[in-house]
Amino acid sequence: MKHTYKIISSLTLVGLLLFSACETDLDINTDPDLLAPSEIPMSTELPGSQTGIAGATGSYFALAGGFWSQYWTQSAVANQYKSLDDYSITSSSAIFEGGWAAMYDALTDVRNIKANAATEENWNYYLIATCLEVYSSQVLVDLYDAIPYSEANNPAILNPKFETAQEVYDIMEADLKMALSKDLSLSPQDNIPGETDLIFAGDMTDWTKFANTLLLKIYLRQTEVRASVASNGIQTLLSNGAQFLDKDAAITQFKDEDSRSNPLYESDRRQLNVSTNLRASHTMGSFLQDNSDDRLAKFYDGTTFQYQGDFEDGSSTTSVVELSPTSPIYFISLAESKFLQAEANLRYAGGTNSETLFNQGVAAAFSQWEATSGTYTYPNGSLEENLEAIITQKWVANFPTNGFESFFEQNRTGYPKVSTLDQSDPSYISGQLSYSIEGKTSGKLPRRFEFPLNERQRNTNTPTHAALTKSVWYQGN
Repeated sequence: MKHTYKIISSLTLVGLLLFSACETDLDINTDPDLLAPSEIPMSTELPGSQTGIAGATGSYFALAGGFWSQYWTQSAVANQYKSLDDYSITSSSAIFEGGWAAMYDALTDVRNIKANAATEENWNYYLIATCLEVYSSQVLVDLYDAIPYSEANNPAILNPKFETAQEVYDIMEADLKMALSKDLSLSPQDNIPGETDLIFAGDMTDWTKFANTLLLKIYLRQTEVRASVASNGIQTLLSNGAQFLDKDAAITQFKDEDSRSNPLYESDRRQLNVSTNLRASHTMGSFLQDNSDDRLAKFYDGTTFQYQGDFEDGSSTTSVVELSPTSPIYFISLAESKFLQAEANLRYAGGTNSETLFNQGVAAAFSQWEATSGTYTYPNGSLEENLEAIITQKWVANFPTNGFESFFEQNRTGYPKVSTLDQSDPSYISGQLSYSIEGKTSGKLPRRFEFPLNERQRNTNTPTHAALTKSVWYQGN
């Protein structure tokens, strides 16, 4: 059987709540496809852009992130995702091509909102659009290591230039600072974001906190490659009293209906009509079990784990990953916000509040699953010991759909550590990543996405092909 992927399109998700949340803003006598970009109401375009981003991150990137962060492994009685699990995936894969196309499709809407908001001096929508633009671009550039940014989504430019990751990070930082500098009170009061904002329902205080938290993430991602940029940026945020997210930034309105459910559930369960593709990885499963973590019963339907990549000799009785059609898609969860703050405090504020922030992050992560028990304490040891604890808990907290962020963090920090032992070895330490048993990359773990074949064929500015295992710019290990 050919290794294929049937992934929900971001366009399918655009209809998620357009009628339930936005019907008062839609004029059914006007075909929005016939409107000039400058004429499309921002309130109409916003929910489509948000669900488009959720569709890309919550399906294409969630699947790859879950395999490469070792939340799950390929079932021994199927072969849908073998190329992800054994690292043989190529640039023509629907994961690489589909995720790229879906995210840039969503960015077309985001950037149109931003342009219209700038023209109208509607700084509320301008801030929201900038946050969505930077969030999407951060994910893309951390996956592909170079992307079109400044010339992207411009119909007049058929071959947009690629900027390096460092260039993209500098532009993202500047864009967020520009949006945060605007006086939101000067925005037109007759066109304010409301319920059509599926994330915060138009609460601009929350969007300001989101922007600050995104800036914090951008600075932390550079700790291993541009230490002074990271240090100066974070110290400025902290000294200026920047407020960070104190709630989840998430789309929570999914329903257990065709094309209206959580994107990972929709793509892996409903549209494939298979419920057993994703099996419990020994990496995550053994870690939860050894730490008496009651999220174990929330993540998997049992306690039989499969060694990572053991889809040729594994058992058909291995526990299956639990997915729900109504689970949220988190852009930044409260748990992630707290762990980001804990690391920033550890590195740049003497660690005086790191333990408190760590404990708050763990509590928020448990709360997501209505779980309570686990044997996790802040080590109060060396910087590396404390950092390992923070990043490890973020790894667990990102299950199931934000594994791509844990993949980035492992690239940057080296945590979770990579085991030198087979997982069957009695001395294997639970929670350490393991090279896939069926791995095809000579012992090297994936570090990036390859540039999509379609982009390489159509855009003459696409950089030279880079192998899956080539280090990315933010990598510190």
